[in-house]
Amino acid sequence: MTERLSHPFDPIVFPDTEILILGTFPSIDSFDKAFYYAHPRNQFWPILSELTGYPINNRDQKIWLLKRSKLGLWDMVAGCRRENSLDSSLRGIAVNDIPALLREYPSIHKILFTGRKAQELFERHFGDLPIERDYLPSPSPAYAAMDFEEKTRVYAEKLEMKRR
Repeated sequence: MTERLSHPFDPIVFPDTEILILGTFPSIDSFDKAFYYAHPRNQFWPILSELTGYPINNRDQKIWLLKRSKLGLWDMVAGCRRENSLDSSLRGIAVNDIPALLREYPSIHKILFTGRKAQELFERHFGDLPIERDYLPSPSPAYAAMDFEEKTRVYAEKLEMKRR
């Protein structure tokens, strides 16, 4: 088991954010590139680009996509130990203060999870919060039960977006 890791970056949230997307914890590639969903095969950004028509060539374009789409992004885990990027390897988990974030950004009316572990942690720690929530298929390349097209269709439905 490696040393204890702390979440390396802040949430991306705006005053008018309506939907908060919560992952579990940044992958090793995301740590290295200091940004969310940075593994080159992760489908998160390509799915959002497909839905919005916005480019995702760099960090600024990705942040702009989130802002224009009224989406926020953060992770459930504030700190942990792990052996690899899989959620199943996370140990000694400390969670982020999601209720404080929701108080700070009252326009958020829905939370979507990009992994079952994130959803499980939320329900265990904050299951009594009165906010709509649902599961998105994992955009990870390790989750192959759905192809890109099916994931994009589900994201469109749950993010309440029409495909562009």
